[in-house]
This record gives sequence, structure tokens and C-alpha cells, in this order.
Amino acid sequence: MKKFAIILSGCGVFDGAEIHESTLSMLAVMMHGGVYEIFAPDIKQHHVINHITGEEMNEERNVLIESARIARGKISPMSAFNAEEFDALLIPGGFGAAKNLSDFAFKGAEAGVFIQVKDAIQEMHRIKKPIGALCISPALIALTLDNVDLTIGNDKGTIVALEALNAHHLETSHGEVVHDKEENIFTTPCYMLDANILEIAAGADNIVKAMMESLN
Repeated sequence: MKKFAIILSGCGVFDGAEIHESTLSMLAVMMHGGVYEIFAPDIKQHHVINHITGEEMNEERNVLIESARIARGKISPMSAFNAEEFDALLIPGGFGAAKNLSDFAFKGAEAGVFIQVKDAIQEMHRIKKPIGALCISPALIALTLDNVDLTIGNDKGTIVALEALNAHHLETSHGEVVHDKEENIFTTPCYMLDANILEIAAGADNIVKAMMESLN
């Protein structure tokens, strides 16, 4: 039974992990015969957004505590992550990937990745285990690894930033997965495109299926 580590970035598309992508990724792992454990950094969230109005709220939240809402409380801090214990790493999207796991939303190609997340990506890559990234989270891969084939769909501004990082971007549509076979990286666009939940389910299922096949 293959074991996935899933990294979340809070709870909610505008300031944390995208909930549909997160839960459908968990479902896909189990539907394909795997199990998963969930991780998130124990850090302050960049900011809190009212998901009705889109306006910033005058409060503070913690990324690990917010991610625990999606994980139903069964979650570990990134500091507990050990690459040797897992067969694959999967990172759903949501603005939290670009605001909490990194500062890509603010600095683009000049951004950095939260050190424990960066270490997890580098270590999984070093031991040649598959890494999957949905939606905007492929930016974390481009910020961490060099010369990787990936996709975030067709958003021109984001493509320019990723290519400035020496990533090779491939435009994709709903449910398509880009697999960089040499680097063992899997990416799919999800809500970087104008998508509905069925299309998100297809993307999550397809990326997990492709990762599982690479492990056989």
C-alpha cells in the first residue's frame, strides 16, 4: 500500500489550501489503493480573507491549525516530516501555497519557499520519489528545483514567472497531467483554469493515478 504525504497551506482558496483540491486529492489516493498523512507548517498565516467579500480581515490565524480543519484534526507539523516514511508527496493548490508555503504571490520569480517545505521537496526529489503539485503549487517546485517540466494551465503572467525560474511550462487543459519523467514531477492545473468540481475531481484523480503508476 503506497503512502502519500500531503502538504496543506491553511483552509480556503484565497488565504490557504483549496478545499476541493485537497479533499479530492485525499479521496483519489484512497480510491487508487493508497493511504495518506497530512502536514502543514506551524506558522502564522500571511493574512485572513473573507471568502464572501474578498476583503482582508483584521485577525490572525495559524496555518497548521487552519489546515487541521480539512484534515479533521489528524495532521502533523512540517517539522515531523520524514521523506523515508513516504512513497510520494502531493501538494494541493490554493493561494496559501503562494502566500504561506512561499511568497510567490508577492515576489514572483524572486520568491522563496518556507524552509521545511523546501526541504521536503528537495529530499523527496533526492531519493527519486514522485512529487505531485496541483493548481498554483507547481510554483513551489519551480522555486525549489531547476529545469523542470510543469504546468499551471494557461495563465500568462504565472507562466512568465515560472519560466524566469528556468522551468519549462506546458499549457494544459482540464484534467491533463504533465509528467517530467526525468525529475519524477507531476503537475496539473485544476483551479488555475476556470473549472468546476467535476473537472477538479478529474485532475486530482489523474495526477494520483499517474503517480501511482510510476510507483509500480
